[in-house]
Amino acid sequence: MSERRFDYGIKPWQPADRDEVIVLISGIQRGEFGLPITASDQPDLTDIAQFYRAGGGEFWVARHGGSVVGTIAALKIGEDIAALRKMFVAREHRGASGLAASLMQTLVGWAEDRDIRTIFLGTTAVMGAAHRFYERHGFVSIDPRELPASFPRMEVDTRFYRRHLNWVHRC
Repeated sequence: MSERRFDYGIKPWQPADRDEVIVLISGIQRGEFGLPITASDQPDLTDIAQFYRAGGGEFWVARHGGSVVGTIAALKIGEDIAALRKMFVAREHRGASGLAASLMQTLVGWAEDRDIRTIFLGTTAVMGAAHRFYERHGFVSIDPRELPASFPRMEVDTRFYRRHLNWVHRC
């Protein structure tokens, strides 16, 4: 089988992305994984500017052929700590397409530029492929008691990860 490679436009979220982002994320959460979570359970999706950007974070959207096919967000939860949030990739763009790795590279580059030392994330037990992806990208599984108090836990999250970034402090 040949690899699928696409050109993706990964850009910071814009208000026009709102509805498509909600459809993508909710569709994956509920439709693919049967998680008992709705868009109304995720108020961050309706106010990206306040939830992510006001505190120094960011939210990115990947498009292909004009459609939203992936998302990733960083929520700054401390001076040098961020939480990875809302990493979702449409089913047909997973795997060899490289989109998930490109989204991760976007977030890590952003974090390094801001002297973020550690990234935490929470996920559900049913997302086994995501667990393997995170581990391949330097995240290690941690006990929930190792999370900083500022980490925003979602009720459905049962697995937690941490990645220390290897950057050299710039003067």
